[in-house]
Amino acid sequence: MTAIRILSEATVNRIAAGEVIERPAAAVKELVENALDAGATRVTVTLQGGGIDRMEVTDDGIGMAAPDLALAVLRHATSKLTDDMLVRISTLGFRGEALPSIGAAARLHITSRPRDQDHASSISVEGGRVSEPTPASGAPGTRVVVSDLFYATPARRKFLKIPRTEGDHAEAAVRRLAFAAPHVAFRLESEGRVAFDLPAQDRAARVAALLGADATAAMIPVDAERGDMHLTGFVCSPAVNRATAGAQSLVVNGRPVIDPTLKSAIRVAYRAVLENGRHPIVALYLDLPAEELDVNVHPAKTELRFRDSAAVRGLVIGAIGRLLAGGAGTDMPAPALMQHRPSLHLWSPRPQARGGIAALPLPEPLPFMGGLAEAQLPLHAEPYARMISVPETRSPHPLGAPVAQVLDTYVIAVAADDSLVLVDQHAAHERLMHESIRTQMLDGGVRTQPLLLPAVVDLPIADASRLLARTEELGQLGLEIEAFGPGAILVRALPAALGAPEPGPLLRDLADELEEMEETTALSSRLDAVISRLACHGSIRAGRRLNVAEMDSLLRQMEATPRAATCSHGRPTFLKLSKLEIEKLFGRR
Repeated sequence: MTAIRILSEATVNRIAAGEVIERPAAAVKELVENALDAGATRVTVTLQGGGIDRMEVTDDGIGMAAPDLALAVLRHATSKLTDDMLVRISTLGFRGEALPSIGAAARLHITSRPRDQDHASSISVEGGRVSEPTPASGAPGTRVVVSDLFYATPARRKFLKIPRTEGDHAEAAVRRLAFAAPHVAFRLESEGRVAFDLPAQDRAARVAALLGADATAAMIPVDAERGDMHLTGFVCSPAVNRATAGAQSLVVNGRPVIDPTLKSAIRVAYRAVLENGRHPIVALYLDLPAEELDVNVHPAKTELRFRDSAAVRGLVIGAIGRLLAGGAGTDMPAPALMQHRPSLHLWSPRPQARGGIAALPLPEPLPFMGGLAEAQLPLHAEPYARMISVPETRSPHPLGAPVAQVLDTYVIAVAADDSLVLVDQHAAHERLMHESIRTQMLDGGVRTQPLLLPAVVDLPIADASRLLARTEELGQLGLEIEAFGPGAILVRALPAALGAPEPGPLLRDLADELEEMEETTALSSRLDAVISRLACHGSIRAGRRLNVAEMDSLLRQMEATPRAATCSHGRPTFLKLSKLEIEKLFGRR
C-alpha cells in the first residue's frame, strides 16, 4: 500500500476554504469584490448573526447566464484573467477560489441575470455538493445568499467569535470597500440596523461620510507624485486620532489593502507629532502601474509586494510629513472648527491670586519672528489686571493677538479669523524647543552651554551605566557628561537651547528612555524620542506668568515652527472655538 493518496475534491475545497474564508468578514469581502468587478453601480449587504447565520450581497452588475453560473462555483474558474502571466491584474478578484470555498463550507445560493436576458438562473452549493442551474426569477444583476457558514467544517466554526464581534469585522470589511469605490452606492444592514446607506459620490464626500464629523473637520487633502506613482486622499490633524488603526483606509489601484509597507510609512510620518499608543486617521489612494506590484501574495489579497517599496515609503512619508510640518494655525486644521468671532471681556479682581486670570493690554504687533528662537523666552515680568475689550482691528497672524493668561498656564488670543484661541504654554514651548534642538542636531550638532559649576548627579548604577555608555552620542545633543564614581555622573554642559534646567531630572528621564532601547540601537534611530525628553525639561513650565510680549513671541514662533500644532508627546498645543461652539457650551444652540 502506498502511504500517499490524492485527496478528494470536496476535501481539497474544505481545506482551501479555511485559508480563503477564515471568518464571515472574509466571505462578505469576496462577494462584494465580485460585485464591483461585475460593474455594479449599487451594492447591498445584509448580515444576520454576524454573518454566520446568513449574509446576502445583491448587486446590479452584468450578471451571469446559466453556463457561466455553473462554472463560477468550480475551483480556479474565473473570467478576470486575460492571460496566465499574472502581471497586469486590474480586478479585485482573480484567483477563482472564493465561491467554491464558500460553497464547500456553507450553504451557498446564487441567483443571477444578465442585463440582456429576460430571466435569471440560480444554482446552489451545500458543503461542496453542487446542484444544476435552474431557471429563476430575478432582477438584472446577482444575488448571493450564504447561510450556516462553516456548518460543513465544524472545526473552523468553533473558533469564531460571538456574532456581534464577527459582525463588526464584516462591517469594517464593507467599509473598506466603500472607501475604495465611492462611485458605487453602498448599503449595509446588520441585525436589522442600517449601518450606512451611501449614494454614489466623489472621494471627498465618501471619506467624510464614513470617517465622522470630528475627523471631517480635521481632514487635509493629499496630492503627491513620484515618477509613475500618484498619492491622493486625506489625512487628519494629529489632534484627531484613535486608539487603534481601524480608521485607516488604504487603497492601491482601487484595491483596499492592509499592507505593512504603507502602515509603517504612515506610522513614521506621524511619529514626531502623535502621542505613543495613538493612531492617525487617514484615507489614502495610491495609483501606480500594475506591473509595479504583485497582488498575488496571499489568498486574502490585502497585502501587496511592491517592486520598489522604498520609493513607495518615501512618497507616503514625504507627502504626509510636508503636510504636518506647517506652523501652528497655518495649514493644519485645529481640533475645533472656526467660523464666527467671539466677544471677549476679561477681568480679574485679584491680580496676584494664583490660578486667576492675568488680563493684559494689547501690544503693538511685534515683527514676525521667522525661524526658531535660540534661547528661552524671558520669564521675569509680572502682568497686571484690568478690564479690556478686544478692538475691531485684528492681528493679521493665524494665532492672532494674546489678550490674557489663564491659570498661569494657558494663553488666550483672538485669531485673524475671529476665533478664540487657547494655547497650552508648556506644550507649545516644548515643541519649539524640540524643533530647535532637532534642527541643530541635523545641521551637525547641538550648541552647548558649559555650566559655571559642573553638577554631580547621583543615579542608580544601572542608569548611570546606560548614560555613560552613550557619552559620545549624548555629546552630539549638547549634553556633556563623565563618570564621577559609582552611580554618579558629572555634568559639564547642557544644550544651550534648554537654558538652565536641573540636570538631575533630565538625566533620570534620559536613562528611562535609554532603558527602552537595545544596547546595539543607535541613538539616532530614536532621535525624536530622546530630543523630546530634553525639550520637556527646557520648556516654559505650567504656572509661570508671562507678560504680553512673551505671549506674543510664543504665538509667533508657533506659527513659524514645523509641527507646532502638537507637543513632543503628540498632544495638541492649542484649541480654537468659534462663536457657534461657545454658544453650544452654554446651551444656546
